[in-house]
Amino acid sequence: MEEQRPKVGVGVFVLKEGKVLLGQRKGSHAVGEFAGPGGHLEYMESVMDCAKRETLEETGIEIGNLKFLCVTNLNEYSPKHYIDIGIKADWISGEPSVLEPDKVESWDWYELDKLPAPLFATESKYIRAIKDGTRFFDIS
Repeated sequence: MEEQRPKVGVGVFVLKEGKVLLGQRKGSHAVGEFAGPGGHLEYMESVMDCAKRETLEETGIEIGNLKFLCVTNLNEYSPKHYIDIGIKADWISGEPSVLEPDKVESWDWYELDKLPAPLFATESKYIRAIKDGTRFFDIS
Protein backbone atom coordinates (compact mmCIF):
# COMPACT_ATOMS: atom_id res chain seq x y z
CA MET A 1 0.00 0.00 0.00
CA GLU A 2 1.27 3.47 -0.91
CA GLU A 3 2.14 5.73 2.01
CA GLN A 4 -0.39 8.53 2.37
CA ARG A 5 1.12 12.01 2.26
CA PRO A 6 -0.29 15.46 1.65
CA LYS A 7 0.13 16.93 -1.82
CA VAL A 8 1.18 20.52 -2.49
CA GLY A 9 -1.28 22.71 -4.35
CA VAL A 10 -0.93 26.31 -5.48
CA GLY A 11 -4.05 28.44 -5.75
CA VAL A 12 -4.14 31.80 -7.50
CA PHE A 13 -6.38 34.70 -6.47
CA VAL A 14 -6.34 36.77 -9.68
CA LEU A 15 -7.61 40.34 -9.42
CA LYS A 16 -8.67 42.69 -12.21
CA GLU A 17 -10.24 46.08 -11.48
CA GLY A 18 -11.37 44.94 -8.03
CA LYS A 19 -12.87 41.68 -9.25
CA VAL A 20 -11.60 38.12 -8.77
CA LEU A 21 -11.47 35.37 -11.39
CA LEU A 22 -13.40 32.23 -10.40
CA GLY A 23 -14.57 29.14 -12.24
CA GLN A 24 -17.08 26.46 -11.29
CA ARG A 25 -15.17 23.23 -10.68
CA LYS A 26 -15.92 19.83 -12.14
CA GLY A 27 -13.89 16.65 -12.20
CA SER A 28 -11.72 15.43 -9.32
CA HIS A 29 -13.25 16.95 -6.17
CA ALA A 30 -15.33 19.87 -4.95
CA VAL A 31 -17.59 19.61 -7.99
CA GLY A 32 -19.81 22.68 -8.34
CA GLU A 33 -17.69 24.87 -6.07
CA PHE A 34 -16.13 28.10 -7.33
CA ALA A 35 -12.34 28.49 -7.28
CA GLY A 36 -9.57 30.39 -8.96
CA PRO A 37 -6.95 28.72 -11.14
CA GLY A 38 -4.39 26.46 -9.53
CA GLY A 39 -2.94 23.00 -9.36
CA HIS A 40 -0.11 20.80 -8.22
CA LEU A 41 3.39 22.11 -7.63
CA GLU A 42 5.72 20.16 -9.89
CA TYR A 43 9.05 18.73 -8.81
CA MET A 44 11.74 21.47 -8.62
CA GLU A 45 9.27 24.17 -9.75
CA SER A 46 9.08 27.52 -7.94
CA VAL A 47 5.74 28.40 -6.38
CA MET A 48 5.45 31.58 -8.45
CA ASP A 49 6.27 29.73 -11.69
CA CYS A 50 3.60 27.17 -10.78
CA ALA A 51 1.04 29.95 -10.25
CA LYS A 52 1.86 31.50 -13.63
CA ARG A 53 1.87 28.12 -15.41
CA GLU A 54 -1.39 26.86 -13.94
CA THR A 55 -3.17 30.16 -14.63
CA LEU A 56 -1.97 30.19 -18.24
CA GLU A 57 -2.78 26.47 -18.78
CA GLU A 58 -6.28 26.76 -17.30
CA THR A 59 -7.38 30.22 -18.45
CA GLY A 60 -4.99 31.50 -21.13
CA ILE A 61 -4.41 34.76 -19.27
CA GLU A 62 -1.13 36.33 -18.20
CA ILE A 63 -0.65 37.40 -14.59
CA GLY A 64 1.91 39.56 -12.81
CA ASN A 65 2.73 41.22 -9.48
CA LEU A 66 2.54 37.85 -7.71
CA LYS A 67 2.61 37.93 -3.91
CA PHE A 68 2.40 35.25 -1.23
CA LEU A 69 -1.04 35.24 0.38
CA CYS A 70 -1.28 32.31 2.82
CA VAL A 71 -0.71 28.62 3.52
CA THR A 72 -3.57 26.27 4.36
CA ASN A 73 -3.39 22.75 5.75
CA LEU A 74 -6.46 21.64 3.80
CA ASN A 75 -8.39 18.52 4.75
CA GLU A 76 -11.97 19.61 4.02
CA TYR A 77 -12.06 17.17 1.09
CA SER A 78 -10.88 14.09 2.98
CA PRO A 79 -9.42 11.61 2.14
CA LYS A 80 -7.59 14.18 -0.03
CA HIS A 81 -5.10 16.21 2.00
CA TYR A 82 -3.27 19.24 0.61
CA ILE A 83 -0.90 21.92 1.72
CA ASP A 84 -2.27 24.84 -0.30
CA ILE A 85 -0.13 27.86 -1.02
CA GLY A 86 -2.28 30.86 -1.89
CA ILE A 87 -0.87 33.46 -4.27
CA LYS A 88 -2.41 36.86 -5.05
CA ALA A 89 -1.81 38.12 -8.59
CA ASP A 90 -2.91 40.88 -10.92
CA TRP A 91 -4.39 40.24 -14.35
CA ILE A 92 -2.01 41.46 -17.06
CA SER A 93 -3.55 40.42 -20.38
CA GLY A 94 -5.90 38.04 -22.15
CA GLU A 95 -9.50 37.00 -21.80
CA PRO A 96 -10.17 33.95 -19.62
CA SER A 97 -11.07 30.87 -21.64
CA VAL A 98 -11.92 27.32 -20.57
CA LEU A 99 -8.77 25.51 -21.67
CA GLU A 100 -9.35 22.45 -19.45
CA PRO A 101 -13.06 21.69 -19.96
CA ASP A 102 -12.83 18.52 -17.85
CA LYS A 103 -11.90 20.65 -14.81
CA VAL A 104 -13.99 23.83 -15.02
CA GLU A 105 -17.35 24.94 -16.47
CA SER A 106 -16.53 28.59 -17.15
CA TRP A 107 -14.46 31.54 -15.93
CA ASP A 108 -15.98 34.83 -14.79
CA TRP A 109 -14.92 37.95 -12.90
CA TYR A 110 -16.79 38.51 -9.60
CA GLU A 111 -16.98 41.49 -7.27
CA LEU A 112 -15.49 40.65 -3.88
CA ASP A 113 -18.75 41.48 -2.11
CA LYS A 114 -20.87 39.47 -4.61
CA LEU A 115 -19.10 36.12 -4.80
CA PRO A 116 -20.86 33.02 -6.11
CA ALA A 117 -21.64 30.06 -3.88
CA PRO A 118 -20.51 27.59 -2.92
CA LEU A 119 -16.86 28.66 -2.72
CA PHE A 120 -13.96 26.20 -2.75
CA ALA A 121 -12.55 25.96 0.81
CA THR A 122 -9.40 27.94 0.06
CA GLU A 123 -11.15 30.98 -1.42
CA SER A 124 -12.63 32.18 1.90
CA LYS A 125 -9.17 31.84 3.44
CA TYR A 126 -7.63 33.92 0.62
CA ILE A 127 -10.21 36.63 1.22
CA ARG A 128 -9.53 36.59 4.96
CA ALA A 129 -5.77 36.79 4.28
CA ILE A 130 -6.35 39.88 2.13
CA LYS A 131 -8.67 41.51 4.69
CA ASP A 132 -6.89 40.81 7.99
CA GLY A 133 -3.43 39.51 7.09
CA THR A 134 -3.88 35.96 8.37
CA ARG A 135 -1.14 33.91 6.68
CA PHE A 136 -1.61 30.40 8.10
CA PHE A 137 -4.69 28.21 8.38
CA ASP A 138 -4.22 24.83 10.05
CA ILE A 139 -6.57 21.87 10.24
CA SER A 140 -9.42 22.81 12.55
